[in-house]
Amino acid sequence: METVFLFDSKALNIGLTIAVSIVLVVVYLIQNRLINKHQNDIKKGYLVLAYSLLFVLFVMAIIGIMMVWDYDFNQQYNTIVDGIKTVFSEKISAVIASLFTFFVAFLILKISKIAFFRVGLKEGPMQKRKKTIAKVTQSIIKYLVYIIAFLIVLALWGVNVIPALAGLGMAGIVVGLGAQKFINDLISGFFIIFEHHFDVGDIIEVGGFKGEVTDIGLKTTKVRSWRGEVKIFANGDLNKVSNFSRNPSIGIVDFGIAYQEDIAKTTELLKAELPKMKELYPDMLEDPQVVGVIDLASSSVNLRVIIKTVMEKHYAIERAVRQKIKEILDENGIEIPFPQVVVNQPKE
Repeated sequence: METVFLFDSKALNIGLTIAVSIVLVVVYLIQNRLINKHQNDIKKGYLVLAYSLLFVLFVMAIIGIMMVWDYDFNQQYNTIVDGIKTVFSEKISAVIASLFTFFVAFLILKISKIAFFRVGLKEGPMQKRKKTIAKVTQSIIKYLVYIIAFLIVLALWGVNVIPALAGLGMAGIVVGLGAQKFINDLISGFFIIFEHHFDVGDIIEVGGFKGEVTDIGLKTTKVRSWRGEVKIFANGDLNKVSNFSRNPSIGIVDFGIAYQEDIAKTTELLKAELPKMKELYPDMLEDPQVVGVIDLASSSVNLRVIIKTVMEKHYAIERAVRQKIKEILDENGIEIPFPQVVVNQPKE
């Protein structure tokens, strides 16, 4: 009779477990269906509440099933607490030292960030160069601090880091053989920085993409165009780079006058009036230069004016000079022709 009782008790436990599981599945399916059906009408707060209640129900069901099967919560709790006490009693010094290591690492990173940020704010010669070196140095310091802090924490917890360092060296050789592109990017990054190909803030063009260098790393370089697009280039791919920040920019303005107009008169007018613009536009480094005739087109005689400006400031200057040339020619009755086609009809 006792054996039958045990069998019935075990069968009852299995039945209760199956029943509770079926109820959980049914409740979940019903709730999920209702939410999907009315998801556009239900507020987010109600959704969070519904899922929270389902989670609580699930936890209570698990606890109930464990109680049915006579799970000893008190013994498990005491085991966990004793384990935590043992770890803290034996490793309290390691825990404190690890926290101190993390604090020092965080402090070093914070101080280096503030220091290099102030370097970037200082005015003076070679400012772009200083800012570039500061960014790269900060990046190197960050990785070194992470690696050293990680090794110190491992040593504090009883891990022998010397074999780990040897293993890292061998792993580095293996990874290096399979990551030649990555190594190439790093080496190219070193050459770009220390050979001074370009700096943060320079205007460069790579593969038809022109913009300002916003960040230089050991592996990648970020360039932002005037439209706000940011393109990331691997340093190993920066083979053909045009740097527009080494010398002043040259603005070019071409325009045409009619064939019957006096070229010498037009040239003298422009030479007399255009230099007055230098007082209004400080970005002009020199007076505009009237080069002269550059083309005898089908409907006009084309002339050219060039202007030396501060780096990458020639776009606005070109627009202003075009407007001024138009005003000068209009005031003096000099025709700016438009394309014309002469058709001769045969006489009948």
